[in-house]
Amino acid sequence: MRADTEREIRRQARALLVEHGRDAVTLRAIAREVGITAPALYRYYDSREDLLRSLAEDVCADLAAELDRGLAGVDEQDVAAQVFAVCRGFRRWALAHPQEFALVFASTEDHLGRCGPDAERHVVGDPFGRVFLRVAGRLIVAHPMPEGVGADVPAELHADLAAFRQVLLAAVDADGPVVDEAVLTLGAVHHITQCWVRIYGHVALEVFGRFPFAVADPEPLFDSMLSRMLSEAGFAPQP
Repeated sequence: MRADTEREIRRQARALLVEHGRDAVTLRAIAREVGITAPALYRYYDSREDLLRSLAEDVCADLAAELDRGLAGVDEQDVAAQVFAVCRGFRRWALAHPQEFALVFASTEDHLGRCGPDAERHVVGDPFGRVFLRVAGRLIVAHPMPEGVGADVPAELHADLAAFRQVLLAAVDADGPVVDEAVLTLGAVHHITQCWVRIYGHVALEVFGRFPFAVADPEPLFDSMLSRMLSEAGFAPQP
């Protein structure tokens, strides 16, 4: 019965989030929907923040599963197509789930904006990051970038990129054989990081309606950005 009640609490919390936004997810409102008293909720969650964190984990799990389903129909040997599938899948999900996107990716509270057991160590914690970096890393490992890519990496970023390279290598290794870190140059890691930032930026601007100019259909703009990122790394653009 406890497990059933906890599932119902999270179901009602997510319904309030989707319909009215994060501010509507209060213990009093959830208790009213579930049919229990607000103090009774403390038997299941220590605080509203604790409940929101659990809700964010549910959202993360759903997004990761959706991205993996999208990859299932793509040729495993065509890693560039997998990059497109992951990025397009993330954008579609974000546009279809703006409130869930805001909870996980736009929270100012760090513990809500990250998911998974590595959150406190600031390792890649969100589901798009885990899947994107895993696929992007495999792409770079299978097809090393041209020598000039990322050659102008600012010296101030070397230490941070070297640390992030270990995160990226761990993501790739989780999917296959151990990769020598020499394969992933700092230039490659710098390029992947820039791509990640650009993808997030585009999706967030689109979800929150903050494009700096009117765009009737942002999808071609997003796809052209993905093609440019691949071509900059020496890969053929996708159709």
